[in-house]
Amino acid sequence: MQYSLQDDESFKNWISAFRPKALGAGIDADLYDCAMLGRELQVIALEKDRDQPEFTNRIWDYLDRAVSESCIKNGQKMLALHGALFAILEDDFGVSAKIIAAIWGIESAYGSYRGNFLTLDCLATLAFDARRGAFFEAELIAALRILAAGDSAPNDLRGSWAGAMGHGQFMPSSYLENAVDYDQNGKRDIWSDDPTDALASIAAYLQKAGWKKGAPWGAEMWLSLDFEWALYDMETRRPVQNWLARGLTPLHHNLPLDMPAHLYLPAGHQGPAFLLCDNFAVIKSYNASDAYALAVAHLADRLKGGPAITKIWPRHARALSRPEVAELQRLLNQAGFDTKGADGKIGPNTLVALQKYQFSRGWPRDGFVTIGVLEGLRG
Repeated sequence: MQYSLQDDESFKNWISAFRPKALGAGIDADLYDCAMLGRELQVIALEKDRDQPEFTNRIWDYLDRAVSESCIKNGQKMLALHGALFAILEDDFGVSAKIIAAIWGIESAYGSYRGNFLTLDCLATLAFDARRGAFFEAELIAALRILAAGDSAPNDLRGSWAGAMGHGQFMPSSYLENAVDYDQNGKRDIWSDDPTDALASIAAYLQKAGWKKGAPWGAEMWLSLDFEWALYDMETRRPVQNWLARGLTPLHHNLPLDMPAHLYLPAGHQGPAFLLCDNFAVIKSYNASDAYALAVAHLADRLKGGPAITKIWPRHARALSRPEVAELQRLLNQAGFDTKGADGKIGPNTLVALQKYQFSRGWPRDGFVTIGVLEGLRG
C-alpha cells in the first residue's frame, strides 16, 4: 500500500468530521479533542486488515503453534506463580482456571506480548478506511468511553493493530461489557504487568457467556470404520450415548451420557474426531474460530497434564488457495450442489454443498475440502 501526504491530510479531516458523531454518542467535547488530537494514520493496520493470504492454514498448523510444548510449560509456570489468584477466580466465577490460563496464553503468551500499537490510532485508521467503517467507528467510541470512565489514558490504550487490548485482547466494546476491577483499586486495568483485572475479566466474560461449572468442553473420540455418516451434518446435537451407539468411542475420558453434543471433524474422517458440548460454544464466543476454541480447550487439558491429541492429522492434505476454492465452488454449482456463490471462502453453504456431493459419490460426507475433491470435480 502506498502512503501519501494526501492520505494523512484526509485522515486528519476525518478526525474532525467524526467529532460530531462522537459527541452525539455522549462523548465529552474536551475529552474528544484531547484524545484525538495528533492521532496518526497507521498504514500497517490498513495493510494487515486488507491482507488476504493465498492459502488457508490447516488447523494442525495453528494447533502446533498455539499448543506447543513451550506454551504448555509456560502456562504451568504461570498457574503455579498465580496459583492463589486462579483458585479465587475459579471459586468466584465458576470457570476452570485452566481455561482462563489457556485463553491468556493464546491471546498474549501469558502477558508477554500484549501489543504495543496505540489503540486510538488504529481504530481511527480502520474507521477512516471505511471497508469496515461502522464496526470500527463503534469501537472507537467505546474506547473513548473507557477514557471517560478513567480506566486509562489515551496513550496507555495499547494492543493489537485491530484494536484488541491487554492480556486478554479485549476489543473496547467487550471491555466495557465485561472488564472488572477485581483488585478494587478504582480502575479496570487489563494492560498493566499485574494480570489480576485481566484474568478476572476473562473469567467474567466466560461466566456471562454461560460457562457451566464443572462441565466438560468435550472430548476426543475414535471414529469407527462403520460410523453412520447419515448422522453427520456438523451441527446436529445428540446425547453422547446416541453417538456412542453409532460408532464413536471415547479415547481419554468419558462424557456424561445424557449430555448433548455435536460431532466435530476438523480434518475430515482421516483426522481426529471430537464431541463438543455447551462449554465449547462458550469458548467460541470469545473468538468465533473453531480452531481457536479447540486450541483453548486442548491447551487447558494439557495444562492439567492431559495427553496430546491421539489421532494423527492428515498433514499431506494441503489447503486450497482462494482461487482453487472459488473453482471448487463453481464446479459444485455446475454439478447441482448450490454453494450460494463462489467467493473463494469456505463457509457453511460450501460445506453443506460439499457434503451432498460427497454423499452422491459414496464417500464419507465429512465436508473436508481437499485437492482430491477438487480434482474429482474437475474430472
